[in-house]
Amino acid sequence: MSATLHSPLSSAISSSFTLQERKLRLAAQSAKASIIFRPRRCFPLIRASSGSSSSLDTGLSTELDAVTSYSEIVPDTVIFDDFERFPPTAATVSSSLILGICSLPDTKFRSAVDTALADSKCYGLESSNDRMSCFFNQALVNIGGDLAKLVPGRVSTEVDARLAYDTHGIVQKVYKLLELYNEVGVAPERLLFKIPATWQGIEASRLLESEGIQTHMTFVYSFCQAAAAAQAGASVIQIFVGRLRDWARNHSGDPDIETALRRGEDPGLILVTKAYNYIHKYGHKSKLMAAAIRNKQDVFNLLGVDYIITPLKILQSLKESVTPPDEKYSLVRRLSTQSAASYNFSDKEIVKWDQYSFASAMGPAAVELLASGMESYVNQSKRVEELFGKIWPPPNV
Repeated sequence: MSATLHSPLSSAISSSFTLQERKLRLAAQSAKASIIFRPRRCFPLIRASSGSSSSLDTGLSTELDAVTSYSEIVPDTVIFDDFERFPPTAATVSSSLILGICSLPDTKFRSAVDTALADSKCYGLESSNDRMSCFFNQALVNIGGDLAKLVPGRVSTEVDARLAYDTHGIVQKVYKLLELYNEVGVAPERLLFKIPATWQGIEASRLLESEGIQTHMTFVYSFCQAAAAAQAGASVIQIFVGRLRDWARNHSGDPDIETALRRGEDPGLILVTKAYNYIHKYGHKSKLMAAAIRNKQDVFNLLGVDYIITPLKILQSLKESVTPPDEKYSLVRRLSTQSAASYNFSDKEIVKWDQYSFASAMGPAAVELLASGMESYVNQSKRVEELFGKIWPPPNV
């Protein structure tokens, strides 16, 4: 990749490095960017659809009806799933999605990739790295443009994880993607840009949000990440509930997680609750998204959070379950502005976060899960570039 688009893969995402080395990398000084793009600020809600009120046609309220009255339910789906049962309400464009599209040549989204590979601006570039980067950007945007026509909510576009420790690189990448989206007629208010929640990624979010460009912080596994992202003004903050639970089952040594376990609490659910209360108690504009949902009880325990990304199997179970008076679960709002107002934070939790306090507050779980998530994204990006190198040029070029 060209130097203007990609920084070298950080040592922080290598499993061979120690926790201390990763935490020092998180504290690296980030570059600042000069902001020139000024789109109109607008933050529409992601809308969720439950389809028909009940697949059983009983006339009774279903559990899905009940939960959607508290939180926006976003189907955890890809383009190849059944759109009729649970129409997608928002979409994410990523390297993994491109790989999926290329593995199924008959999908209607394949033309978006082929068109990108035939783009004259890209294949006219002399450097193969620049050419592949151009193809990658154009493919993301072409697919995102198609998805924007299908979903009522926003389209989130993955920002190359190889830029995760390069604030300037992230900002410039987003500017380029915005320029391409403008060319295909997608307005900035329909877009989110999905950025790993490193300190440099959070700083990029701060700069972009100051210009009205909406950001979606991902790989959030600790309170300091959520709080710093909220202070930066990130539009969406995504916490992976089940992944924290999985980590806790197989690891030890994280003080926050061990405290939760001693209290008989789930670390993922506790983090969502704490982050939600922080955002609402201190007046931040961020919306909180819970992901990696493992079962219906996770959904019930998160009612009131802004968005819940829910697997189709769980959605189907909710849709088929009525809510009689003696219902098994108590479908009540668990998170609210009222509960947030009464939540007590310690002095060290309400600091103005900087890169050094941020790095020191990152526990083992957050460091390892952030690193593994970014490593997966990087590997998928490399696979896309390798694939494009094999199939370019297409027959008509």
